[in-house]
Amino acid sequence: MKKVLFVAAHRPNRSPSQKFRFEQYLSFLKEHGYDYDFSYIISAKDDHILYQPGKYLGKLAIFLKSSFKRWKDAMKASSYDIIFIQREGFMTGSTFFEKRFSKSKAKVIFDFDDAIWLQDVSPVNNKLAWLKNPDKTKDIIALSDMIFAGNQYLADYASKFNQNIRIIPTTIDTKRYTRIPSQKDKVCIGWSGSFTTIKHFEYGLDFLRAIKNKYKDKVYFKVIGDPNYVNEEFSIQGVPWTEESEIKELSEIDIGIMPLPNDEWAKGKCGLKGLQYMALETATIMSPVGVNTTIVRDGENGFLADSTDEWIEKLSQLIESSELREKLGKNGRETVLDNYSVSSQQNNYLKYFDELVPKQ
Repeated sequence: MKKVLFVAAHRPNRSPSQKFRFEQYLSFLKEHGYDYDFSYIISAKDDHILYQPGKYLGKLAIFLKSSFKRWKDAMKASSYDIIFIQREGFMTGSTFFEKRFSKSKAKVIFDFDDAIWLQDVSPVNNKLAWLKNPDKTKDIIALSDMIFAGNQYLADYASKFNQNIRIIPTTIDTKRYTRIPSQKDKVCIGWSGSFTTIKHFEYGLDFLRAIKNKYKDKVYFKVIGDPNYVNEEFSIQGVPWTEESEIKELSEIDIGIMPLPNDEWAKGKCGLKGLQYMALETATIMSPVGVNTTIVRDGENGFLADSTDEWIEKLSQLIESSELREKLGKNGRETVLDNYSVSSQQNNYLKYFDELVPKQ
């Protein structure tokens, strides 16, 4: 069998980017001739240190441990046929390890799903921002043998530095994503994300406030992914994301929202929140930014809303019509099945691996 080393930051089932970009394909690849090792550098214990303010000694220990782990990866790089780097090989601005991988006998695939060439540091680590160098993204792209870009916007950026680019959309395992029915007498408007993207939920507070005042106790609001988020005005206590509870928590949502500012970072997003909602037949409204305008056909499989007035109007339509919610939800799932599911992309995934290391 051919051998692949997957290089990523987090342990399996921890990071949505990893899960929805490559982890879902691992068993399929193994069934078709690709054995693999998975090298990650941030453990569950490290999470509690890395994403808390301060704790600089603990973060230094993580840095040293991670450096040693990547050294080991670099030393054995030539024993692999492919090295798959998701976003970056190491958490600092250095491309030292990517250069070592590129000089090995292995072919290098670089995968990214955000505009990571722009600075976007977690608020708790602002004081360590000097260690980051988002501009290194272009160097990693240039070093790689093939690029997996999550959408056309990212592919256009990558094409400045490498011509061997494949667009692989972020995908949903639709066999796993099946809605769990629930009975309730209120309409749930929900958002799923993380503590680093909660600012995008708050980007929608003006229109949510108008909806709350208009419909009062007919609606309620839910945030998934940031358990520390509290908004007393909307009676929100964020709930954590876990793999075990993910489908149940998402299934409670009747209307899934993805508000975004129209900036360069948002244009690089791959629409994951919306695709998760749509896969579960949840009526979905997204800002018309980046790939969202490709995913959603306004009024057919979801809604696009730009201004506050548009958001209020389209949310109101969905709140007042369960039939419309059902129609958009069913059409949304069909869109995911056809274009953004693991089953719709897995043969492409395999084909691109085979292009790099043809069968003997």
